[in-house]
This record gives sequence, C-alpha cells and structure tokens, in this order.
Amino acid sequence: MLGIVRRRVSSGGSSSLILGQSFHGVRPAASTPRIFATSGDEVLHNSRGFGNVRNLCHLIFPGCLPSLRPISGFTTSIQPEATLLHYRLFSSDNGDLVDAVVPFMGESISDGTLAKFLKNPGDRVEVDEPIAQVETDKACTCCKTQINVVTIDVASPEAGVIQEYVAKEGDTVEPGTKIAVISKSAEGVTHVAPSEKTSEKADSKPPPPAEKSKEDKQKPKVESTPVIEKPKTTSVPPPPKRSATEPQLPPKERERRVPMTRLRKRVATRLKDSQNTFALLTTFNEVDMTNLMKLRSDYKDAFAEKHGVKLGLMSGFVKAAVSGLQNQPIINAVIDGDDIIYRDYIDISIAVGTSKGLVVPVIRNAENMNFAEIEKEINTLAKKASNGTISIDEMAGGSFTISNGGVYGSLLSTPIINPPQSAILGMHSIVSRPMVVRGDIVPRPMMYIALTYDHRLIDGREAVFFLRRIKDVVEDPRRLLLDI
Repeated sequence: MLGIVRRRVSSGGSSSLILGQSFHGVRPAASTPRIFATSGDEVLHNSRGFGNVRNLCHLIFPGCLPSLRPISGFTTSIQPEATLLHYRLFSSDNGDLVDAVVPFMGESISDGTLAKFLKNPGDRVEVDEPIAQVETDKACTCCKTQINVVTIDVASPEAGVIQEYVAKEGDTVEPGTKIAVISKSAEGVTHVAPSEKTSEKADSKPPPPAEKSKEDKQKPKVESTPVIEKPKTTSVPPPPKRSATEPQLPPKERERRVPMTRLRKRVATRLKDSQNTFALLTTFNEVDMTNLMKLRSDYKDAFAEKHGVKLGLMSGFVKAAVSGLQNQPIINAVIDGDDIIYRDYIDISIAVGTSKGLVVPVIRNAENMNFAEIEKEINTLAKKASNGTISIDEMAGGSFTISNGGVYGSLLSTPIINPPQSAILGMHSIVSRPMVVRGDIVPRPMMYIALTYDHRLIDGREAVFFLRRIKDVVEDPRRLLLDI
C-alpha cells in the first residue's frame, strides 16, 4: 500500500494528503532515501525522490488493492511540475538479496510470456542490465483490431550476482512477478545453468521422506486399539478432455513438440481473422525494372555520399505507392461498422521478417518524405526489428502495407491483408525475361507485383488503376517530378 504522497508548494510550505484510513505518512529526512511499503516483504525504494506524478495509478504497484482508481480531487491537487524520476521494486530478507521483477509493460497490458533468459545463475550483472526478455502484445490505441508483439527487457535492480531464477522460460508473468534473485555480495552463489539447476532441484526432493522416516523411528510406539474404518470408495478421475483445436496425433519417433511463441500465436490469429473477415481478392501486374535500376546505378554513389545511406529499390516503391494512394484514396480507407473511414494521411507499413517472426514497422507521413528520408527510416526500423528493440508505437497504426517477398526469391504470391487496413502490395523477385520492346525481343529485368484488397470496400476498377499507377511510376520515375 502506498504510504503517502507529499508535495511542496511554491511558497516553501509543505502539506500532506491522507486518503481514507489506508494511507499513513512518514516524512523522511531530505538526505535519506525514501522507502514506501507495498505488501508482504515488497518495498518500493527510491533514492532520488518523487516528482511529476500526474496520476495516482503511476504509484500503485503489485500488492495494492486492484479496486483502487484515480481520484480526481487528489490528482488535480498534485503539482504537474513534479516528475517521477526513478524507482526499483524489490523485496529483501536480510538486505543482501534483491528480487528482479517484471516491469510495467504499458497501458492495458496485463501479462506477457517469459521468452528467454539472457544470463545464467552465477553470472555477474550490473545495475539495470537486462537479464531476461518478456514477449507481450498490445492493441493499437487508434484501432483495437491491430495488435503488435514486442519484447521487453527485465533489468537487474542492483549490481551483483544472479543467485537463482524462480520462473521458467515460457511462463506467463504479470508486472511485478518475481523472476530472479540477485545477491549483492555474491555469497553462496554457484555458476549453474538454468537446466542444471532444475535437475538439481528434482534430485534434492527425495531426501525429506527419508528424514521423516528417521523421526518416526525415534518416536516411542504407543499401543492403541485398532479402529475399523469403513472402506473408502476410490473414484478414478476421468481422463482430461482434449480441446477441439489440439491435434489428435499419436506419438512418433524423431518428432518433438515445441510451444508456440506469443508472436507466432498472435500472427496466426491475426492472419486467420483477416481471412475470415475480409473478402480477399488479388490482382496482378508486371513491372519493367530497367529505368529504376538504371537510376539507382547512376546515382547510388552520389546519393550515399550526400545522405549517408544507400539508395535502394524500396524507396521507389514507397513513393509509387504514395502516388497510387493519392490517386485512389479508397485504397487508403477502411470499413468501420457501417461507415467508411477515409484517411488523409499515408502511413506505410513495411513487413520485415526476423528470426522471431514477422513484424510490421510503420513509416509515418510518407507523403511528406523524399527518397533519402524514406531510406533512412527503413534502415532504422529494420535494424530495430532485427535486434528486438523496436517499440509498440513504431509498429502501431499504418494505412497500407508493402511486403517484399522478392528478397527471399519469391516469384509470385497472394499476400494477406494486415488488419485493419484494406489492401497490401506484394513485391517479388526480379527475373530477366524476354520481352517485346518496339517490335524486338530483348531481355528485361521484370518483377511481378500483386495487390490483395478487401472487395467489400474496393472494386476491381480502383484496384487495377492503383496497380497500374505503381507500374507507370516504377517504369518511368520522371513521372514523380512532373506529377503526371
């Protein structure tokens, strides 16, 4: 339970606010750290003080009553100039051991999956060094149908040595859940891998029954009259029922079952929802990449020297998509109940495949960006997606998606719409094929492009015109300069 929140008024005086009988205040000296009790042996330690507390909920941590809600009269009385600088939540028995817990993961996020440990028991860690990663998902604030999956680090609250892990990989954890114990003095800590530690625990369980038998032998035997007990009817519990979605497959040799990650489960759910909700239809075209590739070859060195980033083909397709969406705004719209929402902005989602799964970072306001700005943004988002540091905000929203399966060698595909968008453009590999140009058969670098769209909203006419605009701009980039 939060002890008390105090504020200083501009006149130099001080006052305290007491909410009901649940709050009690202790005013520590200015030079001493502030400690606030939460529940049990969990305490909130803040060595730098509190300030800029805009909402009481920011100070409610695990262990407090879940029924507490922000009180308007209380929150408005706190000065907005104050800022909550830093906090660490831990529990301790003797002052040497501290607990590493799952941090606050964001608004409306109630739990996550413990993906993996970054350190082993016995490893030395510094303060705020990540020791584990938690995968969680969150619905987009602008549209509740789009859900993104991100990785959140669990940091060590103090410098020391990891004594033990109290959670396992794959466990569902909530904010405030203890996952590890850190020893500041590193006494009695042995370097053991998590798998070895689990086996040691399993081996150490049998001895207690043996000790119990020794105690029974030492107790004097007392003669007692035999008591005739009624025979108990043993009921055999019924076998657990399998869910309808669980595969009824007999076990086979050389097979292994691995739980799905949260990211993979979320991707599977969203793609199936997209297939069940939208009236999916795909139209195709082919693009001659000669002029765009020549433009890239002629100016790549000068472009990299001036802007510090390489000139790629993706920026050309983003600019072409922006032009197509401006010409056919229905492609950038979305159905919401019985209404159609027209977006006057263009946020392009770029599908990026990582080792953990598919993520879709967003290029904001692409209609206002030039080639260099687009290439820089793509490189920044791709690096964050690859190393797992991309945030929820960088993947939220998006009005249109571009997926480039050509980097993996895909020749042709029918991409699936990314909800709540209404269309997706699929790029594919560039293949030299014989083409008829001015009556002659010549080899040309060709790419198939595909547009999957929601036929409930978009008619075939608009879809074909959009794809035709992509083809015209890519085959002759000068159209962008002349706006024709």
